[in-house]
Amino acid sequence: MTILPSDPARRRGIRNTALSSFFLGWAPILGKLAYAQGVTPFSLAAFRTLVAVLLLWGWYLLFRRDWLTRLRWGELIGCIAVGTINGIGSLLYYSGLSRLDASLASFLNTLYLLWVVLFLAASGQPVGRVTLLRIALAIGGVYLLTGGSKGEPNWLGAMLMVASAATFGWHLVMGQWLLADVPSQAATPYILTAMAATVGLARVLQGRPVEPIPAGGWGVIIALGATTAISRLLMFAGLRRLGGIETALISLLELIVSLGLAFLLLGERMTPLQWGGGVILVGGILLGARER
Repeated sequence: MTILPSDPARRRGIRNTALSSFFLGWAPILGKLAYAQGVTPFSLAAFRTLVAVLLLWGWYLLFRRDWLTRLRWGELIGCIAVGTINGIGSLLYYSGLSRLDASLASFLNTLYLLWVVLFLAASGQPVGRVTLLRIALAIGGVYLLTGGSKGEPNWLGAMLMVASAATFGWHLVMGQWLLADVPSQAATPYILTAMAATVGLARVLQGRPVEPIPAGGWGVIIALGATTAISRLLMFAGLRRLGGIETALISLLELIVSLGLAFLLLGERMTPLQWGGGVILVGGILLGARER
């Protein structure tokens, strides 16, 4: 049985999305490390996105100026809309993460998959039975993976994370529509710039001075900015080739990355039940090889 699809473009999309998931998986871990250094959620969202934009534009100007094509006004407005939605989602995400443990936050964040399906189904895109099976397996695997979470959740944090998942799902759907006409390499820097402007404005509107951030905190922010830039570049390249549902399914791999990093860096331990959930999750994603 062939596991990988024969279409080279789809193989590249799967590879890019899987790599993006690896870098996305660092977000809750680095976020928790930043909070331990005294960084507040809005400051973290603003500074990490600013670092990501500076790194991305610097790399483009030095090595990939040919990717900076001129966009039409309609395409530029689409990039701004996608970036604004993603910026709002990042504010909700880091605010929710500050109130929840990393495993529960990661579980609630994966609900973006259901939002993607809901938004695309509402827009008239058909959803196949294999996709529905994969969603069921993925959600079941996620549930088992996070089944070791203890204690009562912070309900405000939970609602913030569910709202973040909704905005991330909508950002994937809007990105799918935008990237049907715009190359992902050209759209990514403008999307990320709009995202930075959104979270930066939100931080300014807080009206509070920036808290003292030690050198360790800045190190975490720079690391998070680098993973943000790389993950967005890879994710939009994958989204262009795969579409919203397939991208969302493969992106669930970020949960496994987050749990693995939590084991290595935060001393958390995975139970046999959680390992079983990881196997189910990966199996559901690999079913994509059987769907046209």
